[in-house]
Amino acid sequence: MRWKVSPRSLSSAFPVMRHSLALLLMASAAQAEPRFEDRSEQLGLSHEYNGDWEHFVGGGVAIFDCNGDALPEVFVAGGAGPSVFFENHSSSSVELKKTTPDALRITGATGAYPIDLDNDNQLDLVVLRVGENLIFRGRPDCEFEPFSPAGFDGGTAWTTAFSAVWEAGQTRPTLAFGNYVDRDDPDGPFGTCDHNTLFRPAGDSYQKFKVEPGFCALSILFSDWGRQGRADLRISNDRHYYVKGGQEQLWAMETPPRLYDSGDGWASHALWGMGIASRDITGDGRPEIMLTSMGDQRFQALVSDTEPTFSDVDYDKGTTAHRPYTGDDGRPSTGWHAQFGDVDNDGRDDLFIAKGNVEQMPGSAMQDPNNLLMQSQDGTFQEAGLEAGIASMARSRGAGLVDLNADGRLDLVVVNRRAPLEIYQNITEEAGSWIAVEIAQSRTNRFGIGAWIELRSGDRHWHREVTIGGGHASGSLVPHHFGLGDAQKVEIQVTWPDQTKSQWLSFDANQYIKISRN
Repeated sequence: MRWKVSPRSLSSAFPVMRHSLALLLMASAAQAEPRFEDRSEQLGLSHEYNGDWEHFVGGGVAIFDCNGDALPEVFVAGGAGPSVFFENHSSSSVELKKTTPDALRITGATGAYPIDLDNDNQLDLVVLRVGENLIFRGRPDCEFEPFSPAGFDGGTAWTTAFSAVWEAGQTRPTLAFGNYVDRDDPDGPFGTCDHNTLFRPAGDSYQKFKVEPGFCALSILFSDWGRQGRADLRISNDRHYYVKGGQEQLWAMETPPRLYDSGDGWASHALWGMGIASRDITGDGRPEIMLTSMGDQRFQALVSDTEPTFSDVDYDKGTTAHRPYTGDDGRPSTGWHAQFGDVDNDGRDDLFIAKGNVEQMPGSAMQDPNNLLMQSQDGTFQEAGLEAGIASMARSRGAGLVDLNADGRLDLVVVNRRAPLEIYQNITEEAGSWIAVEIAQSRTNRFGIGAWIELRSGDRHWHREVTIGGGHASGSLVPHHFGLGDAQKVEIQVTWPDQTKSQWLSFDANQYIKISRN
């Protein structure tokens, strides 16, 4: 087995990075205070996610590089209005330009996720809709064309969630669509949740399955929760509509899939589930789970080596984020998109949560700022949204925490309902070291979905699962960003989806690298 490694340094492959970043990175990461600059007004971005009750939820964004310049583009759902697409022309500052191709000027979209579905090493786009879900094949230079794989049916449901994974031995990905209320049920909307849909490869085609019971899914994620070598399907559901009898779900991806229950160690719990974020926070090599909700947010840790037994540790971690932290609205918060990322590059993942009232829910806060929860050395999280400059009071929905201008700091895109799109550039000074890792396979599953990336430096370890899905109607497929604190060198090992491990490879910090499996 051979491994091809392509370092892409700041000076050679990314001329946009030739500024004072190197000096900033020399300072101690422990002193960095997160700061963001709102670039929305300067960029003249006026896009809003709009629509009536079918667009109370959704409002997602997909972020991915479609022209190979290492600057990710941005596709934003429009709800009842048309979706938009922004090409990335960033240098030292984030610069996005609206260049929506005709194929992507679609209405009814709730969210989107990038994926290389046809294994051509060019990212495609799955668009979720109220109505028929659509797939667009990516072409060079950010061109797109409609694409319908054999056996795929976009359906007519109200789709609000998506995830994908390459199951063992398959050359095509398994696609899972999470559906919300059944709009055709005359007894609705309460208690009329639709079933979810699974497309599994069958030779050169797809076979469609109902995943039921459905409890009004708003986020789904394929994840190898126990490092067992198989990704199972987690579904977060909105009890506002399933009313009774429903709960959160975890499906064992057997043939056929089956629900985990108490006999497997699965604990039944219900919440107004909106979004899922997954990340190994403790360094034990297994992912913790963040679940957003109306009211308190759930942070869960696995407490068994062999069973899907999760314990709520949100109060211990300080991640409940259950009420607004600024302003005078003391009613419970409503969380939507959640995403982990190391904002100040101190080596510890932080947590962004998009917040906003569903519409006019009287029991929930109307002035509900987005959260930026910074992880401390002891593993607890502290609110920094106001000081960081991201405490928007708009009704936020989907989001993306990614490096838009390739300077090694994570920027922020926030989609708002009936309010303009927000673009925040990370201007944190004295941030720590970082590295961005892209992995690649040949022939199939080109972006290594289902792999694990492990980094080590001294006694510190980082573990990252490569997934598609989760969040709230929002996904990004970009190089995997790791904050490294004061580390100047790291070693990296990739556990590929078939559980084959690469050798440990050593790299200097503060660069983009690509590890290809030959």
